[in-house]
Amino acid sequence: MLLPIIKELRESAGISQKKMAEILELHRTQYQRYESGESPVTIEFLMKLADFYGVTLDYIAGRSNESGAEEIGNIG
Repeated sequence: MLLPIIKELRESAGISQKKMAEILELHRTQYQRYESGESPVTIEFLMKLADFYGVTLDYIAGRSNESGAEEIGNIG
């Protein structure tokens, strides 16, 4: 499921919602709405998250249990 993965990735990285919003160049409230499911996420948002965390879109979307980090060179 999409929303728990977004939150899990952020928390695993030790990043606050405020900091993540800054990184993604969003208002904090918009990021909170995406993470809580109050607003539908955009593909652009998901692509930025995948790039930032070094995972695949399939992982973020819950279509795969594998993050893909090894394939894209983020894990040795």
